[in-house]
Amino acid sequence: MVYREAGIYHTTYAQDARLFPLPADRLGIALLLGAAVVVAPLLGEYWLRGILIPFLVYGLAALGLNLVTGYAGLLSLGQAAFMAVGAYTAAILYGRYGVPVPLSLLAAGLMGALVGAAAGAPSLRIKGLYLAVATLCAQFLIVWTIQRVPWISGGVYATLNIPPVRLGPWVLDSPAEQYYLALVVVAGLTVFALNLVRTRVGRAWQAIREQDVSAAIVGVSLLRYKLLAFAASSFYAGVAGALVVFSWYGAANIEEFNLLNSIRILGMVVIGGMGSVLGSFLGAAFVTLLPIFVSVILHAVAKATGGAVTTDVVANLEHVLFGGLIILFLAVEPLGLAHLWKRLKDRLRLWPFPYY
Repeated sequence: MVYREAGIYHTTYAQDARLFPLPADRLGIALLLGAAVVVAPLLGEYWLRGILIPFLVYGLAALGLNLVTGYAGLLSLGQAAFMAVGAYTAAILYGRYGVPVPLSLLAAGLMGALVGAAAGAPSLRIKGLYLAVATLCAQFLIVWTIQRVPWISGGVYATLNIPPVRLGPWVLDSPAEQYYLALVVVAGLTVFALNLVRTRVGRAWQAIREQDVSAAIVGVSLLRYKLLAFAASSFYAGVAGALVVFSWYGAANIEEFNLLNSIRILGMVVIGGMGSVLGSFLGAAFVTLLPIFVSVILHAVAKATGGAVTTDVVANLEHVLFGGLIILFLAVEPLGLAHLWKRLKDRLRLWPFPYY
């Protein structure tokens, strides 16, 4: 049977079950990927190393956190620590033992998943703020362990450098090549996440998020799916940490995986939209780009005033305005950028007819 929905005809269940059922969505994804492949490397080293690669890394970490917090409803404050597990795993395997990059990436994700599942074990008995405190303890414990075990951290400064990144016969020594590595990994894991949240696993997570007692009554195993949520989330964090080593810094440094970064990643999920794959990347873009725009505007104001606004004032105003804009945005659109984008798409799909 053919039915109509906002000008789009569906004829089969398979068409309706596509990842991108609307032609406009498929066109938009194609244009976005085309720009990412063709245009982005032409932007220069600053854009690649300073903006695009960090955006991909943190977008992947936020996507992992969204699986456990947005879809399963389990609050976690240890995502940066799980990134550290992946980063040091990749640095040790590749730098010390010569394990190829693809296998090091996979091992980093698996080690992150193992540690994340162990850290998520308290979710079987506690939830809400109590679970957040438990994962906060995991954040401190993991960072402390890495810093205090010389075999892992390599010394007092907890920094592990790696040799030039090789992928088969190719040496990835340019920002563009490192960007492509991050892009391929992030794109592949994003497609996997889009499919995962539509499976029985994703539906079980959402049932737990809405009411875990009711989910258990209808046969959802809380033990299995809660630990699976933490494992999947930490797997993505571990791979993101490995990309920090292979595509961004060329080293594993514990200072990059502190509590502030865990809170920052959680902010990306909240701003982008909880329970949304797209929202993870929209939140990462917002948190990555907004401070740059605020800094540029404030420095332009300082220059225009002839030094009346000092550098110290500008630095403090950046933090104040950044926090104020986040609060303003959450007050205006509490469901996140993903919901805002959905509303905009609904308006465009029904245009020129009125939208209620």
